[in-house]
Amino acid sequence: MPLSNVQTRYLRGLAHALRPTVMIGAKGLTDAVVAELDLALAHHELVKVHVAGDDREARAAAADELSRRCGAEVVQKIGKMICLYRRNPDSPGIDLPKR
Repeated sequence: MPLSNVQTRYLRGLAHALRPTVMIGAKGLTDAVVAELDLALAHHELVKVHVAGDDREARAAAADELSRRCGAEVVQKIGKMICLYRRNPDSPGIDLPKR
């Protein structure tokens, strides 16, 4: 489900106060990191991820790979932080504004 501009802005506002839930370290994007992010998205719906490293292209690739493997939408990428959103189909906790 692609997010509209209004929904993306709303989620960016909610994500501002969040601390990183998942951190990607020197070993990069492993299956364990993806599994942990999947659990965090199921529980919180909106998650911040901290990506270590100075390579901008590698961080962008990690954001795309995480969103693809977890079925999440990238809400925002700023520096080493990535905000991801995936709606919980059983019990949604975040009410998104209408398009």
